[in-house]
Amino acid sequence: MTNSDAHPLAPATVLPVSNESLSHNKNALGRRRNGIKCLICVTATSLILVTIVLTLIFTVFRVKDPIIKLNGVTVNGLDSTIGTQIQLLGTNISLIVDVSVKNPNTASFRYSNTTTDIYYKGTVVGEARGPPGKARAHRTVRMNMTVDIMTDRLLSDPGLAREVMLSGLVNVWSYTRVSGKVKILGMVKKNVTVKMNCTMAVNVTRQAIQDVECKKKIDL
Repeated sequence: MTNSDAHPLAPATVLPVSNESLSHNKNALGRRRNGIKCLICVTATSLILVTIVLTLIFTVFRVKDPIIKLNGVTVNGLDSTIGTQIQLLGTNISLIVDVSVKNPNTASFRYSNTTTDIYYKGTVVGEARGPPGKARAHRTVRMNMTVDIMTDRLLSDPGLAREVMLSGLVNVWSYTRVSGKVKILGMVKKNVTVKMNCTMAVNVTRQAIQDVECKKKIDL
């Protein structure tokens, strides 16, 4: 076969691209870009919100320790006309314990039953229970609890008479416990227990409390 008998190759066929196809591709690319932008915006917004919430939780909405304070103790039922004899210890002695709890949080502190116990040389000689309640945000609630002294337990200690006759004082200590919860924004909920131990001396002649020292502890 000679070169003159060879047939030229047919040119490659180029298919035209329609305007509709170009428009479809542009729309798909645009939707993809918009979706990416939307995803970026949602992610950024979520991160910002999470950062704000965490910042508030650890600063403004951080659960702070309630503050408990012994304001005073009143003695009832002592007869001061007999001097410093053991007969001063009647059968209806009570202590009215005035305690306040300050809530420094931005949410209410709801507490269950409060308790106050009076001890003499390690023996419980008086008990009181207070009703549940609520200390509003940045408010202070006061509780007066009447503790009835169990004189039979008190008089059963052989050293009591000598203590009263020598000094006119009866050294006791109290234990007050307030348990509750602080709930912020419906998300942050903390169990809080406020404890206070106080040593004090009951002045039998003056029917008063003196030399009061208190130590406080908070359990979160």
